[in-house]
Amino acid sequence: MSLAWISVAALVLAVTLSCTTTINVGVLSLALALIVGVGLAGMSPGEVLEGFPVDLLITLVSVTLLFAIAEVNGTLARLTERAVRLCRGHAGVLPIMFFMIGFALATIGAGATPASALLAPPAMAVAARAGIPPFLMAIMAGNGALAGTLSPFAPTGVVSQGVMEDIGLGGVEWWTFAYNAAAHALVGFGGFLLFGGWKLFRRSAARADAADVETVEPMDWRHWLTALGIVALISGVTYYELNVGMVAVIVATVLVLARTVDEAKAIAKMPWGVILMVTGVTVLIALLQETEGMALITAGIASLSTPATIEPIVGFGVGLVSVYSSTSGVVLPAFLPMAPELARQLGGLDPLPIAWSMNVAASLVDLSSLSTAGALFIAGAAGFADTRKLFNQLLAWGMSMTLVGAVLCYILFG
Repeated sequence: MSLAWISVAALVLAVTLSCTTTINVGVLSLALALIVGVGLAGMSPGEVLEGFPVDLLITLVSVTLLFAIAEVNGTLARLTERAVRLCRGHAGVLPIMFFMIGFALATIGAGATPASALLAPPAMAVAARAGIPPFLMAIMAGNGALAGTLSPFAPTGVVSQGVMEDIGLGGVEWWTFAYNAAAHALVGFGGFLLFGGWKLFRRSAARADAADVETVEPMDWRHWLTALGIVALISGVTYYELNVGMVAVIVATVLVLARTVDEAKAIAKMPWGVILMVTGVTVLIALLQETEGMALITAGIASLSTPATIEPIVGFGVGLVSVYSSTSGVVLPAFLPMAPELARQLGGLDPLPIAWSMNVAASLVDLSSLSTAGALFIAGAAGFADTRKLFNQLLAWGMSMTLVGAVLCYILFG
C-alpha cells in the first residue's frame, strides 16, 4: 500500500475514533503522524513536526486565556445579567435577547462553547419561569452563540482563518463570519417561528416578569478593566489590523498583573483539550499533504460532484462528520485544505464558495445533543424540563441541519 493510502487510512482512523471514543484526537493524530512519517516515510521527527502550527497555537492560547479571565472574574456573567434585564415583561423577546447575547459573547472572542456554558443555565431557568418551551430557548440561544463562532476573535474562527490563509484564501474572515451568522440567524429564527415561538408574543407581560433576573451583581473595577481590555482587543484588530494573538496576550497579561483574576484558575479554565486537538490534527493534515494523501481524498469527492453540486455535497458530508466530531479540532483542519484542489479538479472553479460551504455546514449542526453546545443546554435544563425529550429534540435538530446546511450552501454559494 502506498504512503498516500496509509496516510489517508491514518486520518480516517483518527476521525472515526474521535466520533466513537473519548480519546483526544489531537494526541492520536500527532502519534499517527510520527508513526507514518518517521516509521514509513523515512522522515525525521523534526520534519514531521514542521507541520505543527505555532502561530495558531499562540493565537488560540492568547484568545482563550483572555476570555477565561473574563469568565472567571465574573465580567461575562455581569454583562449577561444586564442584557437580560432589558427584556423585563416580554416573554417573546427573551429568546431573541438570548440569541443576541450569545451572538455578542461568541463574536467578541468567547466562542460558542464558553458562550453556551455561560448562557445555558440562566437561559433554561428563565425559559422555565416564563413558560417558554425549552427547545425554543435552546435553538435561539444556541444558534446565537454559534452565529458568532466564526468571528476572527473566536477560537473556531481563528482556526478557520488560519487554515484558509495557509491555502491561499486569506483576507475574507469577515465574509466567512457574515455567511455563518446569516445562516444561523435564518435557521434559529426560522425554527423558533416554525415550532410555535410566535405564540409567545401573545403572552401577557405579567407572566414573563417572573423570568427577569432578580438580582444583578455590581460591576467593580476588575470587571470594567476586563471589559475595557476586550474593547481594546476588538478595536486593535478591527481598526488597526493588529495581530489578534499579540493583542490578546498583551491584554491578558495586563489583566493578570493588575490582579483582576486568580491566574491559576483562568489558566485551568482554558480549553486545553481543544487546543491540543486542533494542533495535533494539523500535524497529521500536513503529513497527508506531504504524502499526497490529500490528493486522493479530493479526487474521490470530485468524482462524486459536478460544478453545480459541489457546494451542497461537501456541505452535507462535512455537516454529517461534524455531528459526531469536533468542528474546530477535526472537521475544519481536515477538510478546508481540500478546497483549492477540489476547485481545480472541477474545472478551475473559485475555491472560496467551497471553503465557505465547509465552514457554514460544519457549524450549523453544532447544536446537536451530541455536540458540546447542545449538551450544555441539556445540562442547563436539568430540574426545569424533561431532559430526555430535549436530548431527542436537539439530536433531531442537529441531524436535520445536515440537509438544511446542504440546501443553504447551494443557495448561498452554488
